[in-house]
Amino acid sequence: MLNIFARASLSRLTDPVGTAMVRLGLTPNAVTVTGAVAASASALWFFPRGELFVGSAVVTVFLLFDVLDGAMARAGGKASSFGGVLDASCDRIVDGALFAALVWWALVVDGNTTRGAALLICLVGAQVISYVKARAEANGLHADGGLAERAERFIVVLVGTGLHGLGVPVVLDVALWLLVALSLATIAQRLHAVHVSAEQRP
Repeated sequence: MLNIFARASLSRLTDPVGTAMVRLGLTPNAVTVTGAVAASASALWFFPRGELFVGSAVVTVFLLFDVLDGAMARAGGKASSFGGVLDASCDRIVDGALFAALVWWALVVDGNTTRGAALLICLVGAQVISYVKARAEANGLHADGGLAERAERFIVVLVGTGLHGLGVPVVLDVALWLLVALSLATIAQRLHAVHVSAEQRP
């Protein structure tokens, strides 16, 4: 949903920044890898230590690199098939690191098996949502859209985690189970889109 309604507005903000970064000699692939490494390292450092608000804020900053690499590719004309695969691979690494770090915090530090279970479902759901799209596109089919694409998933989990770190009660549990429902719905939506796309092929 954010991809549909916010992409044009966001591009107007990020494209000038991307152009400036290209002029500085940076490459989209370098920014992709830097953002992925920094976001993963931040999640794995802060969340297992229980520093939820700081971790959410720092991870959010580095996740913005994922927006800038696309703007840089457009500005510098350096978009490539390898860059697309690299970007998708780094996205999966960041997804895994973030949710794994929160799972460790929930089960080992916080001792809350219910939150741990919700986070494990979200972790698997994030990977399946991306896999369905990748597998469909590899077969020439379409599986775009869904209630909880990557941006929505991060917004829900990071806002909930950050507010929990500030001591706001209940909000994290609501956010996690909401994300569980949205993730399962998105998997169903994408599988349905693949089915429709397959039926429409000659």
